[in-house]
Amino acid sequence: MSNVSIPDALELLLKGSVTCHTKDAFEARLKLGRPLRVKAGFDPTAPDLHLGHGVLLRKMAQFQKLGHTVIFLIGDFTGMIGDPTGKKATRPPLSREEIAANAETYKAQVFKILDPEKTEIRFNSEWLDPLHGPDWIRLASKFTVAQMLERNDFQKRMAASEPISFHELLYPLVQAYDSVALKADVELGGNDQLFNLMRGRDLQDSLGQPSQIVLTVPLLLGLDGVEKMSKSLGNYIGFFEAPDDQFGKAMSISDDLMWNWYLLLTDKLPADIETLKAGHPMDAKKGLAKEIVAQFHGLAEAAAAEERWVRRFSERKIEDVPEIVVPSLEVATLLSKLLAERGMAPSRKEAERLIGQGAVSLDGAKVVDSQCKVNLGPGDTLLVRVGKLKLERWVVK
Repeated sequence: MSNVSIPDALELLLKGSVTCHTKDAFEARLKLGRPLRVKAGFDPTAPDLHLGHGVLLRKMAQFQKLGHTVIFLIGDFTGMIGDPTGKKATRPPLSREEIAANAETYKAQVFKILDPEKTEIRFNSEWLDPLHGPDWIRLASKFTVAQMLERNDFQKRMAASEPISFHELLYPLVQAYDSVALKADVELGGNDQLFNLMRGRDLQDSLGQPSQIVLTVPLLLGLDGVEKMSKSLGNYIGFFEAPDDQFGKAMSISDDLMWNWYLLLTDKLPADIETLKAGHPMDAKKGLAKEIVAQFHGLAEAAAAEERWVRRFSERKIEDVPEIVVPSLEVATLLSKLLAERGMAPSRKEAERLIGQGAVSLDGAKVVDSQCKVNLGPGDTLLVRVGKLKLERWVVK
């Protein structure tokens, strides 16, 4: 166990959290004087992790630093059900093969944040596969249909006359049983997972175990500062992206969003963040970008990425702008479409908004017509800038 005092430990662990079942109960659990068993589950439904996942992983790492036992639970069984949280429709279940492949990529990525020597990796098929019919009936008897239908996602779907598959009702029960099997003291999750996490408390109590402490973290807003970080929305920073891409994307966020990211993606306490606010926002943002890059690529790469960013953007030196070979455009094409295809804007609609705001320039000239079209032939080049940070030279060979 760490020598950190309980008040200091609570300050760190509750930093950036949304819900803790009760702070007093959490404090009492810490006073037990033994390493707590801290569980967080991840269904391997997609192969790539991004900073949105990193919020939860960082909270797990904070528990590790304080000497507690962290369990990275891969939901290879629950992944076949599909978590209904936030879903407007039943999603198709993944195969065992798809889940196993994604799980392997998770194991490679999470140790960018977690300490592999202090992480217990478990798969919930370990205790769920052996359950037989009578076992499931006994578990299901611990909850009522009314309890399961209380969850907000199901209420919305029923109100909209959208179907709910019966197997989706099993998901909270299965996740709750994970806590029983692991004898969890604490379960971590996103704030949208609160319903599922609380069912773990209920099931532990009904089976004679001490009820786990529930600690949730907020969903991280993506680069746009509006929607939660999501690969499908293009507003994300991936764990395995190149240092320059991670640094540049971090530098593109708003100042307001930066302070939220400092709270959720670093170990800095609120008092430290307030001190940073007294300085220049650009310096603070560079510091945040370096911390993000260093987490995944090391300090040397982070420093080099900063140097390249400063040379390219702050000093406005464009001789080293990356050349991107693009196909010849026989027909004039909407610039908004090209920006979305190149990943310089999350979507065509967002590209149109940026153009309308005067945030896009071609060969140094601002574009203000959202319906602007581009026509490029062999040998043509075009210097394309979006905002202050995204700069490419399109070349047609």
